[in-house]
Amino acid sequence: MGHKAGQDAAEKIITTARERGVETLTLFAFSSENWQRPADEVKQLFGLLAGALERQVDRLAEGGIRLRFIGNRKDLSPALLESMDRAEARTAHLGNMLLNVAVSYGGRWDIAQATRRIAEDVAAGRLDADKVDERAVASRLALAGLQDPDLFIRTGGESRVSNFVLWNLAYTELYFTDCLWPDFDAAELDAALAWYAGRQRRFGRVPDADTEIKAGA
Repeated sequence: MGHKAGQDAAEKIITTARERGVETLTLFAFSSENWQRPADEVKQLFGLLAGALERQVDRLAEGGIRLRFIGNRKDLSPALLESMDRAEARTAHLGNMLLNVAVSYGGRWDIAQATRRIAEDVAAGRLDADKVDERAVASRLALAGLQDPDLFIRTGGESRVSNFVLWNLAYTELYFTDCLWPDFDAAELDAALAWYAGRQRRFGRVPDADTEIKAGA
């Protein structure tokens, strides 16, 4: 029931984020570490995901929301993979908002698979070793081609990022709240956005009157 309540909250936040003008929203649905949970719970979680896909893909399409999945797909069932592929294809042309859903995802896995692809490209002669830099890594991550997240929201009173898009969070503003995810609603999202709007984002620079960067600008 808790997972179902969390799924309901996610559906509401997706709608609210689009209404607030959020261009890209990434939700952590199932982490690479979640495979360690009891088998029955894992089965139920994926059952909820499959059901949500069947129910919500048309609603997402009506809202102009493009759906994309990130994560390691090798252990996912063929039926779920087929549903994910259909949902991505159904919404691929839409542009009101990009919704990334992380399934079987881990930030360390993401960096490892990116570096493995770099090693393969170097070995095959497609990439010079001296050309391996931050851009080379970033272009092979799950969120390649997207701006790094502006705001990270962690609910439930935890003060950690829990292996979520580690590379991409380098200069992300981190917002922690005691509110449990099933209770996270439009008002809670607005509070997080208001907090973010008051942040000063320097990206390592020393601000002055001409270069000061406000998050809400």
